[in-house]
Amino acid sequence: MEANQRELIVFALTDIINDKKYNNLVLKDTLKRNNALSQTQKGFITECVNGTLRNLIHIDYIINFYSKTKTNKIKPFILNILRSSVYQLKFMTKVPHSAVCNEAVKITKKMGYKNLAPFVNGVLRNIARNTPEFELPEKDTDIKKYLSVKYSLPIWLIDYWHQGNKEFDFDTIEKIGISKNLAPRMNICINTLKTSKSELAEKLSKDGILFDDTENLLENSAKITKTSDITKTDSFKNGLFYIMDEASMLAVNALNLEENKVLFDVCAAPGGKSFYSSIVMRDTGEIFAGDIHEHKIDLISETQKRIGLKNIKVAKKDAAVYHKELENSCDYLLIDAPCSGLGMLQKKPDILLFKTLEDVNELAKIQKNILKACHNYVKVGGVLVYSTCTLSKHENIENVEWFLKNFDFELDSLENYLPDKINNKIEKNSKGFVTLLPFENNTDGFFIARFKRKG
Repeated sequence: MEANQRELIVFALTDIINDKKYNNLVLKDTLKRNNALSQTQKGFITECVNGTLRNLIHIDYIINFYSKTKTNKIKPFILNILRSSVYQLKFMTKVPHSAVCNEAVKITKKMGYKNLAPFVNGVLRNIARNTPEFELPEKDTDIKKYLSVKYSLPIWLIDYWHQGNKEFDFDTIEKIGISKNLAPRMNICINTLKTSKSELAEKLSKDGILFDDTENLLENSAKITKTSDITKTDSFKNGLFYIMDEASMLAVNALNLEENKVLFDVCAAPGGKSFYSSIVMRDTGEIFAGDIHEHKIDLISETQKRIGLKNIKVAKKDAAVYHKELENSCDYLLIDAPCSGLGMLQKKPDILLFKTLEDVNELAKIQKNILKACHNYVKVGGVLVYSTCTLSKHENIENVEWFLKNFDFELDSLENYLPDKINNKIEKNSKGFVTLLPFENNTDGFFIARFKRKG
C-alpha cells in the first residue's frame, strides 16, 4: 500500500532522529522516491519534517505536559507520529485539527500499533483542545528553561553562549532563537561572467521563480522563492547561478582578491567560495580547491563544469596535514574550517539533535590543527582569511587569539572589504574580525577574521 504524505513525514523523522541520518539527505531521498507527489505535497512534507525538528524540545515539552506516558517511554515511531502531529496542530494554522488527529490514528493502526491508537487519539485531542492556550515556563523566574522550551535550544547551548556574558546576553540568544525557527529563504550567487542580475531575474521569472534583491548586501546575490524545480531550469543547467548564502560570500570579499593571483581554498566543499572567488578574479590566476572527502571533490568538479570556470584545480587533500611543497606559494589562503554549524540552525535543524559541548571542543582542536598545517602556504605579505559558520567562542575568537600568539601573522582590517552594514559590526578593538548574527541581515550566523603574514 502506498504511503501517504503524513506517513512519509513520520518515516523521515524516524530516520533522522532515531537513525541519526542527515535531514537534507533524508528529505531529498524521500521526495525522489515518491516523485508522483505534487509540489504542494512535497512542500507540506518538507515543512513538517524541518518544522518538527526546529521545534523538537518545544513539542516534546507539550507532549510531556499532556501525556501520562512521557516521551522517553513512548515507542519511537509512535512518538514521531505525535511530534509531527503536534507541529501541525500548533504551527500550521490552516490544517484542520480533526484531520491531524484522524490521520495520526490511521497511521498508528496501519503500522501495527492498533492497541496504541486510543492513546495517540487521546493525547492529540487533548492538545488540540488546549491550543494555543498552552503555557510556557515563566520567563521571569527561569529564563533558561523559557528560552529552551520556547525556541527549542538545549540548555547546554544556552549556558555555553551565556557564560559570564562573554558571548551573548539572553536578549541576543532569544533573537537567535526566533530566527532559528523561521523557514529559511534561498540565496543565490549570480555568475556575472555569464549573465547580469537583471537578465537572470527576467529568465527566472519566466520559470515561475520569484527574484528579490531588495534585502541583499552584495550586488551579485539575490533571494529567490518558488524554487521547487530550480535544478530543472535552463538558468541552473547553464551555470548562470548557484546556491550560496551571503555570509559565505562575505568571507570571499574579505580576501579582497585581485586577478591573476593564487588562492588556496583548503576546506573547499561544496565549492561555493572557490566558485565565487573565480568569478571575482574573472577566471584568471589559479585557485586550488581541496577537500578530504572524495565524494565532495566529485561534487565540486561537477558544479565547476556546470558553471564553466577554468581556473580552479580540484584535488583531494587533508587540510590538517602539512604539505611542504606548498610553502610560500599562494597570495591568498582561505580556511573555511569544519565547525559545529551553530550559525546554520535555521537551514540544518538536525544539528542540535546530537551536538554536544564535547563536539565543539573537539572541533576547535581540529581547526587549530588546520591553521597550524596551512599557514605557511601564504607568501610574506599575503592574506589568510579564517571563517566558520558557527557562533562559538572556542571555534572563533579563541582560535584567533591562539593563532596570533603562536604564528607570525597580524590581524588586518576588514573595513574596506565588507558592506557598510557589516562594517558597523566589525570589532572596534581590532577591525580584523566580525561575527554575523543570523537575525541581523538575513544571513547564516558566521565568523570572519582576516590576517596578513608578517615579513
